[in-house]
Amino acid sequence: MLILASSSPRRRELLTQAGFTFEIHPAHIPEDPHPNEDPIHYVTRLAREKAEAVFAKLNNPEAIVLGADTTVTLDNHILGKPGNPEDAARMLRLLSGRTHRVITGVSLVTAHRTQTAAEVTAVQFLTISEAEIQAYIATGEPNDKAGAYAIQGHAARWIPRIEGCYYNVVGLPLSLVSTLLQTLSI
Repeated sequence: MLILASSSPRRRELLTQAGFTFEIHPAHIPEDPHPNEDPIHYVTRLAREKAEAVFAKLNNPEAIVLGADTTVTLDNHILGKPGNPEDAARMLRLLSGRTHRVITGVSLVTAHRTQTAAEVTAVQFLTISEAEIQAYIATGEPNDKAGAYAIQGHAARWIPRIEGCYYNVVGLPLSLVSTLLQTLSI
């Protein structure tokens, strides 16, 4: 039985789209990076901690718990979810006209094994004006999104190119999840 340790509607939609059968049991853990924590270590640590926390609560030795965490990095600095509209505007100004990385950590926890990995995708942003930033923030779309944008939404018009997995940028690299599940003989 596959359990998604997340309340993310995007992750739920992606798993459903890919044909997975699963249940949802969100993890509730602190998501703050440790001082000077590398972005890849940060997302893989959180993915593993989310999956372990849910596995421990379930008390089901047959469960396979999927934890995931996504962040945006620019110059190796983590841009998490914006705290407010001003923070979203700050992040979008930083991303404007630059290429950044989106990193998702994925962890599968079972009674016998834990598999953890990360997917990295480079995302190029066009230069966006202050008026475009303010109009985008007014849509509410940047809320609760790492880096303050959703590639599958209005921000798509500013992204001419990505290098890597599109689904990673949405929030869950499906091919990586499939590969990890295969290593567990699912």
